Amino acid sequence: MANITSVNIRPGVNTLSVLPHLNYKAWFALAEFVDNSIQSSVNNRDKLDRLVGGKFKLRVDIDLNSNDNLIIIKDNAAGISQSDYERAFRTAEVPPNSKGLSEFGMGMKSASFWFAKNWKVKSSALGEDEERIISFDMEKIVAGSVEILPVNSTIIEPEAHFTEVHLENIRRFPKGKTIAKIKEHLSNIYRVFMRNDEIELFLDGEQLKFEEPKVLHAPTYKKVGGKVIVEDPKVDWKTEIKIDLGEGKSAGGFVALRETGNTRLAGLAMFRRNRLIFGSADETYRPEDIFGRGNSFASQRLFGEIHLEGFTVPHTKDGIQWEDDEIIFIKKLRELLRDGPLPMLQQANNYSSKKDAISNRNSANQALNNIADQLTNTEIDLQDIIAPQTDNSEEAKDPDVAEKLATEDHKTDDNAGEKSKVVSFSFPFSGQPWLVTMELSYENVASDWFSIQNTPSISDPDPRKIDIRLSMLHPFMAQFSTLDDVGLRPIFSIVASMALAEVLATELNKNHPSVIRQFSNNILKNLLSQPTG
Repeated sequence: MANITSVNIRPGVNTLSVLPHLNYKAWFALAEFVDNSIQSSVNNRDKLDRLVGGKFKLRVDIDLNSNDNLIIIKDNAAGISQSDYERAFRTAEVPPNSKGLSEFGMGMKSASFWFAKNWKVKSSALGEDEERIISFDMEKIVAGSVEILPVNSTIIEPEAHFTEVHLENIRRFPKGKTIAKIKEHLSNIYRVFMRNDEIELFLDGEQLKFEEPKVLHAPTYKKVGGKVIVEDPKVDWKTEIKIDLGEGKSAGGFVALRETGNTRLAGLAMFRRNRLIFGSADETYRPEDIFGRGNSFASQRLFGEIHLEGFTVPHTKDGIQWEDDEIIFIKKLRELLRDGPLPMLQQANNYSSKKDAISNRNSANQALNNIADQLTNTEIDLQDIIAPQTDNSEEAKDPDVAEKLATEDHKTDDNAGEKSKVVSFSFPFSGQPWLVTMELSYENVASDWFSIQNTPSISDPDPRKIDIRLSMLHPFMAQFSTLDDVGLRPIFSIVASMALAEVLATELNKNHPSVIRQFSNNILKNLLSQPTG
């Protein structure tokens, strides 16, 4: 064959100028290059295996160079052959094998122009003695309506095989949290290839790994007559999925329950051709008919991998073109999870784990400390509650009491082990100091949601004392076992206000039965006006 000296990139300017505006996310754009590397290694597997004298393993390196505004993606796959070279750089020319990951003839071009104004590809094909370099400059191509690009070639040993893409003058350079998300999402997208030991993927020298969630191993928890009963033996809560959707379409894989609940990562990951299409990392697929709304038990534990057959995807490969099949899929999957050999949804709804609550202690402790800080700085006047129409804003306060409350820090008992967390703090109520102790108990599932352990009387000396205990293992709290401190604060605020209101209502006898509601409204309003830290 004659050496390649140029490439025709038609359809040209009008198509290329649209590519920077595609609705990509950084990880899906980078995935286009990884897809090409995987497909190159698959298409040339026998040759690569013979070359290394065993099983070839693909390696892809992605390096982010912010100082030079440069991204380099390099692989050790089979390179871009001479016979495939012109097609590889023409936009939207479908490759001969469209059954793999490179099916549209768009990936490398669309991702490169989305990222960068300038980019070049250096490649050496296995068995060929040339290294070829082609460069793209978006401004020059558009300004000159360029359709022919030169190719520079040098002689190289035939055993060399690689492709290296340089993205220069990056429009949207990844940084900070985006880099962390790229690592997490790429690990998710290529988890099957990693699991099968077919690829090593590196970002800035760090090998990416997918952390397999641990599957719940537990007895069956079922509700009978309004009570949850436990039936041995323990089983692994994982079930295989096989759903026929007709017309050559199907869904297979597995669904399982996480050993430890995780609202952020629970959900379904949807695959096609072993490559994740959507449902990656914290963007998992959670149909409401299966997972319910909000912070449901299913949304904390249920996860799975679903491999779809017979479906098409957009050229950005970040979604499934369902048509009407999604409704049928969700219905059949829900029936299987509800009525199948393993009642997954029933188990998710009825199972509660002390381990979940204890593992979330740091968030609960932080939330409790925050509520203590807020209440310490919240002044509630009795007259504001039982006679809200009366303006007492000018009522004199005891300066000694105010100074004492302003300078006293709340105290924390961190020596209670796994059974409890205790915080004590001063609370100024109607010009009088109260000493409030709130305990988060991890001791007894059968305990009441919250209880008042010590009820003060109106004749108690200053400071008046009240002890509140909240059971973190109560079934009501179990559904919040994965909330962070911000999510737990409103719950703790309500508990504190209800307990204090009960004490106040008792002291006022039956003359003011609405005081619980009035007091709760008032204290929660004041809490919301305080900074949350």
